[in-house]
Amino acid sequence: MWKTDGKPVPLFSWLGLSPIAHRYLLLEGICTMLIFHEISGANIACWVSSRNFSHGKMTLFFIHGSGGDHSIWIEQYARLKDEFNIAAVDLPGHGLSGGRGEQDVSRYVEWVRRFFDALVLEKPVLVGHSLGAAISLVFAIKHGEMLSAIVPVGGGARMPVNEMILKGLKTDPDSVIALAAKFSVTKENRERLSRIVIEGLSRANPDILYGDLLACDRLDIGNEVASIGRPTLVMCGADDKMTPPVLSRFLKDNIPGAQLSMIENAGHMAMLENAEAFNRALKSFVESLPDTERR
Repeated sequence: MWKTDGKPVPLFSWLGLSPIAHRYLLLEGICTMLIFHEISGANIACWVSSRNFSHGKMTLFFIHGSGGDHSIWIEQYARLKDEFNIAAVDLPGHGLSGGRGEQDVSRYVEWVRRFFDALVLEKPVLVGHSLGAAISLVFAIKHGEMLSAIVPVGGGARMPVNEMILKGLKTDPDSVIALAAKFSVTKENRERLSRIVIEGLSRANPDILYGDLLACDRLDIGNEVASIGRPTLVMCGADDKMTPPVLSRFLKDNIPGAQLSMIENAGHMAMLENAEAFNRALKSFVESLPDTERR
């Protein structure tokens, strides 16, 4: 049962959703709901498929990447909401959530854990992109018993960030954002998606984006991922320039029983670039989970 601090809010009424995502939802006729819950003094926003989740469905909990928000999962929400319970959070300081953001992945993990507790979520599948992938991995290391499975997308046990990018966010954030948009998607997808990436990152507070990337840069869990005991599907765009496939292969080779799904015709934003293949792989994995994991 959802416990909210106020009434559920139709997402169309919020200007915080990107205009492109807003128009997409209107065209598709998709009903959405945004809820808020106070966690450690900050109102945390979460996009959900229903106020009351079905006990007969698996819950997929999505975490966005650096400087992002819940709307990056629009293709998953739209296509999977009738088959699974869907929740997509705005991390603190992102999107419509309050708070200041963090500069350490473990601190974000604790925000997510507290959010799980507040919403009484029972063993969801944790799906995270980039920074969100790092959060999913560290969460599984620290609190694996709370999860059914994890799906790190475009992540790694280490996620080094070029020092020039970190410095550029302090001096010329617009140029860094434009560069990130260029390399986040494959060349053939740039015309279709670069504007969405630029629009999303431009809404972010540069200091929070800096903190997110610094958290990624500080990540070093290569000696710990072998302790992950939850079913794991590692996903990566075959042409990912931001977190190259070699990082995903390391996870597959070092997490016991992990599977790897390389999404063709996609870069770092695989869930948007080739949503059909992404959703097919995600759905197949979730449906293959043992009955003891599926709730």
